[in-house]
Amino acid sequence: MAKTKLNPFTVAQQQLDQCAKILRLDPGVQAILRVPSRELHVSIPVRMDDGSIKVFQGFRVQYNDAKGPCKGGIRFHADETIDTVRALAAWMTWKCSLLDLPLGGGKGGVICNPKEMSQGELERLSRAYIDQVARIIGPEKDVPAPDVYTNPQIMAWMMDEYSKISGQNQFGTITGKPLALGGSLGRGDATARGGLYTVREAAKELGIDLSQATIAVQGYGNAGYYAACLAQSLFGCKVVAVGDSKGCVLSETGLDPQAVAKHKTKTSTVCDFPGAKAISNEEILELDVDILFPAALESVITEENAPRIKAKIVAELANGPTTPEADVILHKNGVHVIPDFLCNAGGVTVSYFEMVQNFYMYYWETEEVHKRLDRKMTEAYHGVLNTSKRYNINMRQAAYVVAVERVVEAMKLRGWA
Repeated sequence: MAKTKLNPFTVAQQQLDQCAKILRLDPGVQAILRVPSRELHVSIPVRMDDGSIKVFQGFRVQYNDAKGPCKGGIRFHADETIDTVRALAAWMTWKCSLLDLPLGGGKGGVICNPKEMSQGELERLSRAYIDQVARIIGPEKDVPAPDVYTNPQIMAWMMDEYSKISGQNQFGTITGKPLALGGSLGRGDATARGGLYTVREAAKELGIDLSQATIAVQGYGNAGYYAACLAQSLFGCKVVAVGDSKGCVLSETGLDPQAVAKHKTKTSTVCDFPGAKAISNEEILELDVDILFPAALESVITEENAPRIKAKIVAELANGPTTPEADVILHKNGVHVIPDFLCNAGGVTVSYFEMVQNFYMYYWETEEVHKRLDRKMTEAYHGVLNTSKRYNINMRQAAYVVAVERVVEAMKLRGWA
């Protein structure tokens, strides 16, 4: 029987509604927070290499800017939808608030298959997208960043296009740029590194010795790869399983994350890694490991498989990997979930650091970035943990309580509610 694909924005709204009940939010305030403040739908004509013109559909959603300019990535994906972008913009709002950044939440996307496009076509698409959304972005309005299938080079093209439109260099309007164009040191592994800082704190809370811990990583892209490497190098964890969209591999004696990455570069998948056993994406989620990193797509832990999750810690590097129904089951079974908009907030935090460095044109060393990121992630984790204990609620609900309270306070002070 085929699985019903969950609407990520419906999930995001359900999570907010749970929080509204806990906080006893005014219905009018709740109604404001359930929908984006504004969204722009654009048609993007691009000259392809064969001389034809193809029209792509794109979006930019600005969910809430009560606390400051919106912030959020741009995704290039063949299956992009406006509801996915809306959900991600909502989660970015709560993420920035949870980390106490002076930013709101936004997200962008273009329906395209970048794997089938040349560099020239990607550049023309990137510039054309900025041409269409330039009126609503900028350092004081909305600051985009890379996301799925976008990268520092694409951000460089976008920043350059916005600078041309503005008539002056505008490095601070895009983050995730190359270092030579105002990017920040420490940005490449920031999402995973921030997540590992929260895992460290969770392990202290649960009495887990990370030097003896086993981990599984579902999704071996940027965040998943760095999570495996850093878990091993920083804390001595044993990486027993990793996976990508084509399949997963398991080795109870441990995997070398860098060797697996080299194999994936050659073959485009982690499958058939020498000395490892093939398992499915469903099986990797249910392994008996200390820490599970869902680092791929949304809604992979559901009401159906949640009872079989054996990990002590689920560290959500992906956006929305756990459904609301699964959250209830995991909490009941004593699984410690580090929710997505806490666990994967390292990326936007270092993007914020990049904005700061761009604004005053002085750039920090890597160690400074790591120190500031560690402090932000640690403070946020303990804020959520303490709220979870105070209200006797799960960690995701607690993260929402902290984040939503801050946004609501800003809205009330501004007279919006």
